Amino acid sequence: MAKQPVRVHIFNQPYTLLADGDSAEVQRAADEIDSLMTSIAQRTSSPDSTRVAVLACLHLADKLHTAEQKLKGFEDRSERIAGLLRSTLAS
Repeated sequence: MAKQPVRVHIFNQPYTLLADGDSAEVQRAADEIDSLMTSIAQRTSSPDSTRVAVLACLHLADKLHTAEQKLKGFEDRSERIAGLLRSTLAS
């Protein structure tokens, strides 16, 4: 599938992004980032867009780390359950 250009606005700046799949997903992600950056800008004393972008990246990195930790916990539990099932079925 060919990449399709998608026009979005993030923090009052226009961007044209190339999307592999559903352009609505790209728009949804851009809207979330725009909302996050706007929220951060309203709570900080500096209107500097670079600072707002860095704070947004730190927020998203923290969310990603938390999601990765939860996934690891699920994987660990899944392995324990699989081991219990194997030992039960082997009995």
